[in-house]
Amino acid sequence: MSSKDRVFAEQLESVAAFQFDEAVARVFPDMIQRSVPGYSMVVSMIGLIAGRYARKGTRLYDLGSSLGATAIAMRHGIACDNCEIIAVDNSEAMTERCRKIIAEDSASTPVDVVCGDIREVAIENASVAALNFTLQFIPVEDRLPLLKNIRNGLNPGGVLVLSEKLAFPEEHQAILDTLYYDYKRANGYSEMEISQKRTALENVLVPEALSVHRERLLDAGFTHVIPWYQGFNFCSLLAVR
Repeated sequence: MSSKDRVFAEQLESVAAFQFDEAVARVFPDMIQRSVPGYSMVVSMIGLIAGRYARKGTRLYDLGSSLGATAIAMRHGIACDNCEIIAVDNSEAMTERCRKIIAEDSASTPVDVVCGDIREVAIENASVAALNFTLQFIPVEDRLPLLKNIRNGLNPGGVLVLSEKLAFPEEHQAILDTLYYDYKRANGYSEMEISQKRTALENVLVPEALSVHRERLLDAGFTHVIPWYQGFNFCSLLAVR
């Protein structure tokens, strides 16, 4: 069972770079619900998208799977037979907990939880892939090769759901940041928690403009790139091979 996020609730002498360690894994469901506007809806809609695009005998990939929420949404959304879901995360703390959560889930589609680097995963015979608030943690220079690998592993007509925190022109960024921090305050985070987490994520989570994501996905070989959700400075795109 998830605990309440208090990772940054105490004054720290120095704020270390954010990492998905045991402390974060223990509170992750609470942390992400209170930190990402519309997170639950995005996850549930990925299940709906999986229901539309999954094909019999193919694989679905949850890349940067954390505790497996997206994999589980896919698992409950698909209606076709003989599918397999591959959930990949490079945090041992996350994958260990993810395996236990998957084991307690009621759906029958097999889920293989892999502790590894998504940049090194072979994407094969895929109908659906998801990068749900994951690409933003990958070094910028590695993002296009990763997307090309995903695109090449998708069968024709397959889709990638890419959800990200966005960067905006300065004036718009200031407005959206203000609203976003209001959202965090409304969810019970203190000024100290907001400040310390912002410092921890600096140079770890690197957001980019929507136009950059669109062009990169097209450069990777996707045919259509469709923004379908935005909540303040968080968005989700559907890219079709």
